[in-house]
Amino acid sequence: MQKINFRNDILPLKDKLFRLALRITFDRAEAEDIVQETLIRVWNKRDDWKQFDSIEAYCLTVAKNLAIDRSERKDAQTVELTPEMERSSDASTPYEKLVTKEHMMLIHRLMNELPEKQKLIMQLRDIEGQSYKEIASVLNLTEEQVKVNLFRARQKVKQKFINIEGYGL
Repeated sequence: MQKINFRNDILPLKDKLFRLALRITFDRAEAEDIVQETLIRVWNKRDDWKQFDSIEAYCLTVAKNLAIDRSERKDAQTVELTPEMERSSDASTPYEKLVTKEHMMLIHRLMNELPEKQKLIMQLRDIEGQSYKEIASVLNLTEEQVKVNLFRARQKVKQKFINIEGYGL
């Protein structure tokens, strides 16, 4: 098994951990605290690293659990994702850029309306690029449950998007 190095293997995960924590807590400061706490907890478990199948899955699980605990305590308010968190678009004209930006804002709003489990799965799969196996490990689900929830989440977002775009609802 490969030797795990904190600086090379765990520290680069901080952005993924932040996005996951932010998706759950909807609070930037809280998400930053969760990432810091996650890194401290992972460091304190450094003697057990070789036992983990995936150190990334372990880090995401710790961050998820901390974020859920804190958001339950705080009764987090829902906020939209900020523009700087979006990826830049490939649109070339100002009009295309505006349309793309509006579509992204609508998609983020529709994602925020999903049930928590579907929202997390969609975040981890479509935004973070995690595999079904990794998501199943992080959320304590089977791969089949992950696939079903992801399909349903995508269908809900797609249908609502089509309704809004087609009818302006």
